[in-house]
Amino acid sequence: MHISRLIILPAMTFLAGTAVSQTAKPRASSKLTIDELIQIKHPSGFQWTPDGSHVWFVYDDGGVNNVWAVAADGASKAVPLTAYSDGQNAQGSFWSKDGGTFYFPREGGLFAVSVKGGTPHTAWSSAHGRGFALSPDGTRIAFVTGEQGKTGGDVIVHTIATSADQTLAHSDSTLGAPSWSADGANITYTVGGGNGGGPIQHYSSPPEIGAKLIFVATEGGRGGGGGTTFTVPATGGTPTQIAGGGGGRGGRGGFGGGRGGAAAIDATHMLSTRMSNNGTVRTTESIDVNGGAPTVLHVDSASKFFSAVNNTANAVSPDHRWLLYTSDVTGWDQIYVVPTTGGTPVQLTKAPGEHWRATWSHDSKRIAWDANTKEKPGTRHIEVATIGDNPSTATIVSVTSGSGTNTGPQWSPDDKHLVFQHTDYQNSADLYVAEPVTNAKVTRLTSSMPASIDKSQLVAPELIHYPGPDGKSVPAWLFVPKNFDRTKKHAAVVWIHPDGVNQNYDGWHTDRNEAVYYEFHQYLLQQGYVVIAPDYRGSIGYGRDWRNDVYMDVGGNDAKDARLAATYLKSTGYVDPDRIGVWGLSYGGFFTLLAITQEPTWFRAAVDVAGVADYALYYDDPYHGGWTTSRIGTPQEHPEVYAKAAPMSHVDQIQHPLLILHGTADVNVPYIHSVLLMDHLLKAGKGDLVNFMTYPGEFHYFDRSFVVRDAWHRVDAFFKQNLRPEIATAGGR
Repeated sequence: MHISRLIILPAMTFLAGTAVSQTAKPRASSKLTIDELIQIKHPSGFQWTPDGSHVWFVYDDGGVNNVWAVAADGASKAVPLTAYSDGQNAQGSFWSKDGGTFYFPREGGLFAVSVKGGTPHTAWSSAHGRGFALSPDGTRIAFVTGEQGKTGGDVIVHTIATSADQTLAHSDSTLGAPSWSADGANITYTVGGGNGGGPIQHYSSPPEIGAKLIFVATEGGRGGGGGTTFTVPATGGTPTQIAGGGGGRGGRGGFGGGRGGAAAIDATHMLSTRMSNNGTVRTTESIDVNGGAPTVLHVDSASKFFSAVNNTANAVSPDHRWLLYTSDVTGWDQIYVVPTTGGTPVQLTKAPGEHWRATWSHDSKRIAWDANTKEKPGTRHIEVATIGDNPSTATIVSVTSGSGTNTGPQWSPDDKHLVFQHTDYQNSADLYVAEPVTNAKVTRLTSSMPASIDKSQLVAPELIHYPGPDGKSVPAWLFVPKNFDRTKKHAAVVWIHPDGVNQNYDGWHTDRNEAVYYEFHQYLLQQGYVVIAPDYRGSIGYGRDWRNDVYMDVGGNDAKDARLAATYLKSTGYVDPDRIGVWGLSYGGFFTLLAITQEPTWFRAAVDVAGVADYALYYDDPYHGGWTTSRIGTPQEHPEVYAKAAPMSHVDQIQHPLLILHGTADVNVPYIHSVLLMDHLLKAGKGDLVNFMTYPGEFHYFDRSFVVRDAWHRVDAFFKQNLRPEIATAGGR
């Protein structure tokens, strides 16, 4: 087997702070304001129009999402296709075959708007229509009826030319969105999901709160999985259940022997992945819909658990010859290709690093992905493998180089261009187009930061390491203000990122939910704080062993990794040990609570944003039982681990001010965590140390601009009151 590698550097290097095709004019230096932060937009879900002339995407503008489009040559600015005050996402939308018209669901029907923008108009009315899907030939639209989250509905095909509707199937249970087979002959859909009878609502009214306040958690259903999958001829006929479809994952902990949802390989075979051995073995098979024996394509096993990483799901090549997948059996997420008929997988990537978001070219000859390296974990570049007809002789080239983080490549319809997202320390997320074949140029398509922001004042992070509690090296990103006097002692803040698919980057965070915190840290730097952001064990980007090193130790060494950032700050000589603050979101909020209860003298002030107050409470939530048991088992199995992961029970140790922020509609860490935490704080006589701000209707990641604005002003005032960043005292080294 021979896989050659060629790195191409000069033509596609990104220069920090320099737009590739949109160069900002020099401006007078000024400090960043919170109001400017709120104006930074965040693109996501970018795709090509069918003709390849434009790229379309969803812009998040202060929590309001609308669909935009921009010419792929960068010759004109992006324009909104929808501009609704309540937002419009891209779910259930599609394009005309010529790429000139965008169709999207609204008010139970379809609206249409030109790719050039303008006022959308009603294309077709349909009561409670959803899950719209255009046929491969562009002549028909499949959809289901019935309101989202409610039971009962029909699968319908609408013929565009005649406006005729044909009902293909009916169900008294929940219907999933339909999808077309590649040849347009059949339609696949799911029935059920959860428990097959719709969502289950759990009601809770703990005695500490009182009977008049009831907390509701909505569950899709334990053990119900993804429902039952059916296929039906698009011209009408009897629906057929797909062998191996549905089933999902059974059991309290989210694992079992059932099969997950299926994807088509060809007209008679479906792709299916099942879990076994208590969730530590993952088997992917080709399932014969006519009942033949399944063909095993690959098997992955984990000694501890499958950590949630931003990798590539099983992806069948457009010509149906190959299956692409990502596995961490080498210790790093590497990309593999295996024939869909079965055979020996070929490992395409070998370098130590995390290779994610791989995608096939339309001709099935090339694969693009983004990857970091062991040496530069916060930098990601776009790479392309040309496999031709034989993955064993693949060649790999690097499409981007230089600083910054490049993610999510998507092939143009003619496979000549890639659109992707780029960030660096002077630029938040924006869209760019590259020419991987000719290596001619990179074109910037969007500019999401307000022109008023002085990019020259933004600070680049430095990757440092310090020893963890067991001596393992903890990576962290250190930010030091501009024109910093290292001979004096300054206030500092430790930021602890959420868990899951997360890490810090060498610049702006790639994800909107984390980018708003990165933006605020740039504001704190301009106020005079030193900022440090540790990538504690459990973080992605550093290989399987680092992210899995939380097994049976949630809230143990991982939390200590994070708070030991304070010890590093003290060792620099330019940080005042009596003016260090700590804050975190979600899992980071949990670590913050652990820090101030287990090391109550280390931090002068703390901010808990929607943090877990007690992991037994988190386990009981129907959304998160599987996540919790995969890492630390059940409270009955490992009571000692859960006892350690319960900062709410030790709030009597708190000595310094605490600010709590939480949204009432949070489903990631339910709002009840902070309510019960506040109850425990009051019982412990700590009410004078605590401020608690509730955001009605807000979710886990603060979205709406007025909420983000209020939160940042509160955090700013809280840190200023307790840390006083304007004071720099003598005594540095």
